[in-house]
Amino acid sequence: MAKLEINQEKITDLSELMKICPFGAMEEKDGKLEINSACKMCRLCVKKGPEGAVTYVEDQKAEEIDKSLWNGIVVYVDHVDGKIHPVTYELIGKAKELARKISHPVYALFIGSDIKEESRELLHYGVDQVFLYDDPELSRFKIEPYTAVFEDFIQKQHPSAVLVGATTVGRQLAPRVAARMKTGLTADCTILEMNENTDLSQIRPAFGGNIMAHITTPNHRPQMATVRYKVMNAPERMEEEQGEIVECSIEKGKLKTNVEVLDIVLKEKEKFIESADVLVVAGRGVKKEEDLLMLEELAGLLGGQVACTRPVAENGWLDAKRQVGLSGRTVRPKLIITCGVSGAIQFVAGMDHSDQIIAINKDEKASIFKVAHYGLVGDLYEVIPQFIEKIKESQGA
Repeated sequence: MAKLEINQEKITDLSELMKICPFGAMEEKDGKLEINSACKMCRLCVKKGPEGAVTYVEDQKAEEIDKSLWNGIVVYVDHVDGKIHPVTYELIGKAKELARKISHPVYALFIGSDIKEESRELLHYGVDQVFLYDDPELSRFKIEPYTAVFEDFIQKQHPSAVLVGATTVGRQLAPRVAARMKTGLTADCTILEMNENTDLSQIRPAFGGNIMAHITTPNHRPQMATVRYKVMNAPERMEEEQGEIVECSIEKGKLKTNVEVLDIVLKEKEKFIESADVLVVAGRGVKKEEDLLMLEELAGLLGGQVACTRPVAENGWLDAKRQVGLSGRTVRPKLIITCGVSGAIQFVAGMDHSDQIIAINKDEKASIFKVAHYGLVGDLYEVIPQFIEKIKESQGA
């Protein structure tokens, strides 16, 4: 950052110099002049003070990087015991789209143990190369060895951009790799665009979703971004394999870890709203907790789940895991029915890629109608019972 530097020896009258500042940013401490946080960098002290007493120091220009030395877009393969997380395929789809614009290859980085056969599945999605680090010491995710492997790959292959799913593992791994590479990382991107000079435009909501921040890393490589599940489009699986698998190795000493896994206890399987084909969303228009039973009945008839907006979760009526939006989960169901949801941008950003959106709200000016495919202006307490009755009739119940 630009800054003001003080030469105490050049100051002839400290009190007179302090009077120059209109913001009261200059103060005396132990007979010396200091500049506090009230400074607005107006530089009046430089212009009107004694020559050389205060000088303005410009930012040092960032050293330009040779972008031609960094080639390719790599997707980190998120998996558990070789079972690949669907967000990986979504990121491969986006990587292919970005790579076409700059004529770069698409890579996949697969880290684990006994995963060679599983790695072949990635070749059905159009990646150029799968870099496979297959080692018994990588059988379970441990942050130190996985970071070391990721760093080893980047140092050897020099990818221009790195895409990581914003999963439990990805949120731990990406920032540590970025720190190792002394580069930037943008978390929870909702839009990614590639410039012709290979700069990746990373776009994400900021300030509670009130603005969309456009972030680039022009002077560092690789460029890194994490992306939530259900935000990007996965490519169609091809019957034939395309690309090649490159088996890699790393020094055993780099796989040392200070973490010892004593036991692994499998969690009971949960139904997550991200995987639901149908969602019925409770908004602020739902008056009391017992009324959620009506929404549960509708969701059950449609083979779906009940989700909610932030106020409902904060009231404790539903678990936070069922909250849709920027501070909750990003969903992409085939059908979503919002009940008494106003349509704040924070909520909409988490569901606007749904195939069909039906909105029920008695306020015809509610923002949710701007993104809905079908809008019903009416009281949810009148509309939903009619929905339930009609569905039961059609099902012969």
